[in-house]
Amino acid sequence: MKYVCDAPGGKTWFRIETEVEAEQESNLMQHAVEKHFRREMTKAKATYKPTSTVFIEQNIGLAAHLQREMPLFLTLRDADGDGLATAMLPPGGGDDKGFKIVIVGVKNSDPYADQADAIQALGRNFGLNLEREKCFPYAR
Repeated sequence: MKYVCDAPGGKTWFRIETEVEAEQESNLMQHAVEKHFRREMTKAKATYKPTSTVFIEQNIGLAAHLQREMPLFLTLRDADGDGLATAMLPPGGGDDKGFKIVIVGVKNSDPYADQADAIQALGRNFGLNLEREKCFPYAR
């Protein structure tokens, strides 16, 4: 995982970068982020064009391509490393009107009740407005 930004209350946002990390997040948070991560990775790999025709050099730029093309998968952790929320933001964290931002808590619960300040900190970091009505997919 890669550090993204700090949040109030000793919490920290990290970027999920590998399938193993996504699997661990799914297990910890009891939701399906791993499935979404794998699907997005498959889509991004399908758009990769190697710059070399030499077999052993063909994947040299793949990791950088995935970092640019995949949505950002993020996890909010407390000082003890406990999982508090998971977010999926547009590739590069930019504002993309066609992208559905998703932020969920444990078992797809609403993280805004307890983590609103941390979610606002993430939004400030990327210059995004991460309102509950827009980002929590299970609102009633």
